[in-house]
Amino acid sequence: MEGKAFEYMRRENMDEGEVAVILFPEAEELKKEAERLKIELSMLFEERDELRYVICKNLEAAYMLKVGGLEYQAYKAQCQALRLKRKAELIQARRNRQERVVEKEIEETLDREFAEYQQRLKEQSEKLNEALRRSRMEALSEEETREIKKLYREVVKRLHPDLNPGAAEEERRLFENAVEAYQSGDLTALRAIRDAIGEGENYEKTDAVAELIRTVERREASLKRIREEIEKIKSEFPYTAKELLEDEKKIAETRQWLEQTKEAYRKQAEYWREKIKEMLREENGGYC
Repeated sequence: MEGKAFEYMRRENMDEGEVAVILFPEAEELKKEAERLKIELSMLFEERDELRYVICKNLEAAYMLKVGGLEYQAYKAQCQALRLKRKAELIQARRNRQERVVEKEIEETLDREFAEYQQRLKEQSEKLNEALRRSRMEALSEEETREIKKLYREVVKRLHPDLNPGAAEEERRLFENAVEAYQSGDLTALRAIRDAIGEGENYEKTDAVAELIRTVERREASLKRIREEIEKIKSEFPYTAKELLEDEKKIAETRQWLEQTKEAYRKQAEYWREKIKEMLREENGGYC
């Protein structure tokens, strides 16, 4: 426990290396502190996972449905404009070196250079599809929402690896299934998992002061880490989109800006497309 010192006592007549553990009255206080920290941790784990798996997922889905589609189109237009510009640069570079312009080779080069852009486009498309899928999911009622939170907190307290480092492999798998059930809002599965772990409290059955001290220290460190994770989640997208999504005026302004951005890139792409046609006509002696 923070601010307290606990020591082992040695009997004078004991052999070297032998230690007699004297249980101080503070041991019971340590047990209470360990249990208090366990309860606080289970609540923080539930808060973090609700942010991660429910609130942020819902915010991201709402963002993608209201803004993400246009954002995807604007980024796609940007990629197209940049690729056409780069194609013109590669054609000009070959002409400057008096090399034959082979479009197939240039397109292969562009595929390699713009692979990262294509991957990001793919990820955006997947997020949009996930948002559409999530929008079709049947929402839990308020009563079911309260129950799923309660069940998950109980499962966390019993099975979370940070709270139960000595958990068996089957318990770790059970916890992974609980996380998946919570993430997908599968109340039936979470009920079954809660039934499977029973009513007993999975608490360290030890009176060793040193072990209790380590437990308290470990849980205090976990509390600090989880609080930092929660703050990080709240400082990043999609949680930071919450203010935008609550303001219809800001949504309208964002959509207008994305429309303008998309149109600007569309015009750039058209310019470079015509430029490339002209360059290729010159390369072919005035013939397309």
